[in-house]
Parts: sequence; C-alpha cells; structure tokens
Amino acid sequence: MRLANTLGGRAGFPWLALLAVAVVGLPWHKTAALSDGFCQSALALSLSGQTWLLPLPILTLALIVMAVLWPKWLQTPAALAGVIAALVLLILQGFAVGLNGPSIDGVGRLFPAALQGQPGLGLGGLIAGFALLALLAETLAARGFCRGERFAAGAVVIVTALLITFVFFPILKLGAAAFQPNGDESVLAAFFKRLTAADLWGLGCLNGAGTRCGVVINTLVLGILAAFFSTLLGLALAMLVARSDFRFKRALRAISILPIITPPFVVGVAIIVLFGRSGVLTQFGAELFDVRPGRWVYGLPGILMAQVLAFAPVTFLVLLGTLEALNPTLEEASTTLGAKSGMTFRKVTWPLLRPGLAAAFLLAFIESLSDFGNPLVLGGGYEVLSTKIYFAVVGARHDMSNAATLAMLLLALTLVAFWLQTRWLGRKSYVTVTGKSDAGTTATLPRAVKIAVMAVVLPWVIFTLGIYAIVVGGGFVTNISRMDLTPTFTHLWTAFSFEISTQGIALYGSAWNSMITTLWVSALAAPLTTLVGIIAAWLVARQDFVGKRAFEFGTMLSFAIPGTVVGVSYVVAFNVPPVDITGTLAILVIAFVFRNMSVGMRAGLAALAQIDRSMEEASQSMGAGGFTTLRRIVVPLIRPAIFTSLVYAFVTAMTAVSAVIFLVTARYNMATAYIMGRVENGEYALAIAYSAVLMIVMALCVVAIQFIVGKRRVARRTEAAGGAQALPAGE
Repeated sequence: MRLANTLGGRAGFPWLALLAVAVVGLPWHKTAALSDGFCQSALALSLSGQTWLLPLPILTLALIVMAVLWPKWLQTPAALAGVIAALVLLILQGFAVGLNGPSIDGVGRLFPAALQGQPGLGLGGLIAGFALLALLAETLAARGFCRGERFAAGAVVIVTALLITFVFFPILKLGAAAFQPNGDESVLAAFFKRLTAADLWGLGCLNGAGTRCGVVINTLVLGILAAFFSTLLGLALAMLVARSDFRFKRALRAISILPIITPPFVVGVAIIVLFGRSGVLTQFGAELFDVRPGRWVYGLPGILMAQVLAFAPVTFLVLLGTLEALNPTLEEASTTLGAKSGMTFRKVTWPLLRPGLAAAFLLAFIESLSDFGNPLVLGGGYEVLSTKIYFAVVGARHDMSNAATLAMLLLALTLVAFWLQTRWLGRKSYVTVTGKSDAGTTATLPRAVKIAVMAVVLPWVIFTLGIYAIVVGGGFVTNISRMDLTPTFTHLWTAFSFEISTQGIALYGSAWNSMITTLWVSALAAPLTTLVGIIAAWLVARQDFVGKRAFEFGTMLSFAIPGTVVGVSYVVAFNVPPVDITGTLAILVIAFVFRNMSVGMRAGLAALAQIDRSMEEASQSMGAGGFTTLRRIVVPLIRPAIFTSLVYAFVTAMTAVSAVIFLVTARYNMATAYIMGRVENGEYALAIAYSAVLMIVMALCVVAIQFIVGKRRVARRTEAAGGAQALPAGE
C-alpha cells in the first residue's frame, strides 16, 4: 500500500486548521456576514445560547489534541471515530433545528433556544463540512482505502458526499411524496393505485382497438426509437468524419453541432412551420398532390423527428471520440494478413466500437426519457412520462404524489437500460491504446459502408439546413407563424436594445438579464461538470474501493430523472435549512453540474476503456501520485472525452429548460425560460430571434472550448500521395 505520503509528518494538519477556522472564526449561519466574524461563529453561538452547536467545537479541539500527541494519529481508530462523529453532529445540528423551530421531537425540551429556529448553514458551516470530509479521506487512506492513495480516497469521499447531497437527498425528499396516503386509503394502497393506473400501462394502440397506449408504453417506444436512430446517425457522421476522405468534413462537423446549440421549443416551432397543417412544405405538398393537409407531425413522428435531430450530435461526439481513440495497428495487421476492408471493419473495427455504441445509445435513451420540451410542443395526444410529470406538478391539482410515482417509474426504465448496456458489453477487454508504439495506418471505410453512410448523412444534412433556414430567418420577419415574411429587426431590437452614451453602455432589451445570467451559469457549470465527470470516470475505471457499483449508480441517477422533477426536488430540498440556496445563482449551477456529469463520465469511461493501465502504473512506479498521474498521463489521452463533456455541459446549461424552470427567479432568469415564455405567448418571431443570437454565442464558445482543450495527437502514419507519411507526436 502507498502509505508513505499519508503517514509522514503531521498529516491532516492543514484540514484541522481549516476546520478550526471555520468553527471559531467564520459566520456559521447563512444570514450572518463575513464582517460579523467571531460573534457569529459556531463557538460563539454555542456559548450564547445555541448549545446544540457546542459538541462540534469540543470534538474539533479533541482532534487537534490527538494530532499533536500522536504523529501517526490518522491510523488510530479514535481518529476515524472522531471525524465520523463530527460529521454526524454537523448534519444533525443542521436538520434537528429548522427555520421555524425543532424538526425532531424532544429537541425543544432539551434546548429551549431551539424553539426560535435557526437559518441554514453559512460559510463557516460549509467549510467545516468540507474540512471534515477531507479529514475522513485522510483517515481512510491511512487505513488502506484506495490502496493508500490520498488523492483517490479524497476524490471518492468528496464526490460521494456531493452525490448524496445533490442527487440522493433531493430525490428521496421528493420520492417520499409517492407514499403519501390518499384520503382514507393506506400508504401502500394509494401508492399501488397510482402505480397501476390504466392510463400508464394501456396497450390499446397495439390491438387495433382505436384507443391510445399508456404513458409508460409511449415513453418506451419513443425512447427506443430515438436512441436507435440517434445512435445510427451519430455513427454514420463519426465514420464519415474519422474514416473517409469526405471533402467537407469541417462543414459536416459544424452542421452536426447546430442541433446541440439550439434552444428548446425552437426546433419544434420550425418543424411546425415546415410540416404543420398550414406549414410551408405541407401546403406545397397539398397543392402538388391535391391532398388535404393532415396533423401527422403532432404526435410520435414529430417528437421523434425533433429528438433525433437534437440527440444525434451527442452520439456523434461520443462515437467520434471512440473512433479517434482506436489503435489503427490492429486494423493494419488485419489488412496485412489478407483481410479485405469489409472483413476488417466487421471483425476488428466494429467490435471495438461497442463501448462507444453502448454509451451513445444509453445517453440518447435517457435524454429521450427526460425530454419534455419537444413532447410539450409537438406531442398532441401522444403523452409521455415527462410531460405527465410536468403537468402533475404545475397543473391545477398540483399532485406531487403522482409526480413522484411517475418519477420512480422513469428511474426504473433507466436502470433497466443501464443493466442491458452492462450485459451487452460483458467482461471483454477493449484496450487499444497502450504504451507501445502506435504507428498504424488508419483504415478507410469499405466502399459499401461509405455509400450506406452517405445515404444516411446527406438527407439529414438537407433536412437540418431546412430546419435552420426557418430558425435563422424566422426572427427577422414580421410573423413567421402567419407567413408574414416582411423583413424586420424589431424582434431583435426588442430583445437586445442598448444605448451608448458618455456614461457607458446602457442595456434596455428585455432579454439582456437572462442572457448575462445564462452565460455566467454556463461558464461556471461546464468546467465543474467536466471535472466531476472525468474524476468519477477515472475512479470507476481505475480504482477499486468498497461501494464502487453504488458510486457509479449515483452518478447516473440525476441524469435519469426528468428535468422537471429535478427542478421540483431541488425546490423541496433546498428551500429550507440546513442548505437553503433556492433563488440563488448557486442552485442553477449545481443543478446543471449534477444533471450533466454523467455525460462526461460516460465519455471518459469509453475513452479509458481503450487505454492500458500500464502507462499509469509506470508513472506511479516512478513516484508520481494519483493526481500527477491523472494530470500528466490520463488527461492528455482523453481530450476527446473532455471536449465532449465541456461542450455538452456548456450548451446544455445554455439551452436546458426542464431542469431550471422551477429554479429561475426575476433576478436570475435563464434564456430558455425567457424563450419558453415567448413561445407560450405566441411570440414565435421574438423567441426565434433570441435563439439565433444564442446559437451564435454558443457556436463561438464551442470554438473557444476546442481551442482551449486542444486535440489529442499521437504518432501515426497516414497514406499520402507518395506513400506512408509520419505524423509528428503532439501534446
């Protein structure tokens, strides 16, 4: 075990010092200001009447004394017990006394001052919690957790604590509502009645009875179809870009990114403008073929069209990273042994794509289950779980119990998909990147496969360009919904008007507040999401620790729940002490970080599955710690995964609506909430104009991310006109 760094010197002293400062010198509650200093600290408050806070300062002193007396104190059972006890006390004192008084029976009798209540945790309480978690990681590493690697142990403890706080806790708070009694019914009877409702499981649409299928059946059908077509299209795009001599690769990359950077509702509006009953193409087809315009776009076809358009770029980025990470030496060896290009693709390339395919399908499936914007605009009579949950929460009945039950159903569907993915991958190895020389020639697509790929991609390109002609042009005409195409900049000026004077720039447009907030939230959430996701992927792929499967499950849980439920659960969980952050910028950032971290984790896992551990083991054998190995060896090799995570996290924060619709305020409004309000009011042109500006901003940001992250380059040969040519090793 690597215990040298853990046991040497006075290990844990920096964290003990931070804990002491938090308990003695920083404001403990949210309402206290930093300038209040000592008078509002946990120690001062406990001495002035809030005696339930006193045990934590006493335990802090005991830990400091223990560290002074025993240099190797972290190895002792007393240290582990003391740190755990301090954490438990911190949690108990936060939950036992709420804003209006005690939350637990008997606390008021024990501590009369608790009847007055207490605010949520402030700077002191939050820093104390972090210091205690760091101390817990140190004590666990000293006892052999994660083979004594301090960084790995710290990462496991910190990420687990964050998952418990911002994933499990809100869902448990909301899930408890599923077991609320209904009138005179018992808890279980009410829950079973909601779970087995006829409108959830009906199969009338399959037996030709003329009735509709249940909501669960509709959701499954839509999710499977959207995931299948999105993965198929993403694979075709990735192969055309990575394995062909297609002349317009840069243009194809740009077009494929467009659906990612498009705000919700806008693509739905464009599809309605094109294919609605009075749509441009519908009317043209009706006149050409003398048929009556129909409403076919409202329902499964329209939702599926919009979701495939939205999710295919995500699968493309995941699969492109997988293809670029494949070692071409294996394909070159197959060709050298006499195999034709088709055989090499079928026997070598395709099996190695399985991790990427599984990750892409799972992401698209979960995205389809969670999406509520497209079903809301294009659903018609095709109801899915996400919209049913949304209306259960915001409808006149405000049926939180039913919403929680539906959320549990949705989670069950995701868990089944996750299990099926694991079964399909099995225990096979997909390592292709090792520490050995990588000088193979990248195989090109077989002719038949290239033709098939082109047949899939080109119609998609034409369709995408048509959609975005509406998206871009619709904001600069008088009324796109009524086909009044008179050019105008009125809508753009309404959203983004400004004035330049001697006093500076004054912003008057109604959209400026939401745009600035959205940029701040996205810029903060994207790197945090990537950091947490990549570290979680590294822990799952490279570390062995107790509870790893539960850890991996926790990383996917938030992504599995519909955004509407995530938003509502955050309001329920974080609107009251001890962590009352509703209405702040922080809750928006946190919601996006833990909603999207699984994308970075899945992309990271797919990349790490192809990198041999021997390079990391060589780094550690030379004396490098876990953090150094991760930074110097792993991160440069998984840059495609980092780029995928950063882009997805950034644009999702810019365009998501379901996860934040309940969290925005007048002070912290988001662009998507603004656009949603305009769409609901029928102001399609204003919504599209704002969306066009948002897309330009996001496109520039994606280019900046690509420049910052860079591209992983390894020494490989490519076929040039004069034969094999060596490519220089990059960063």
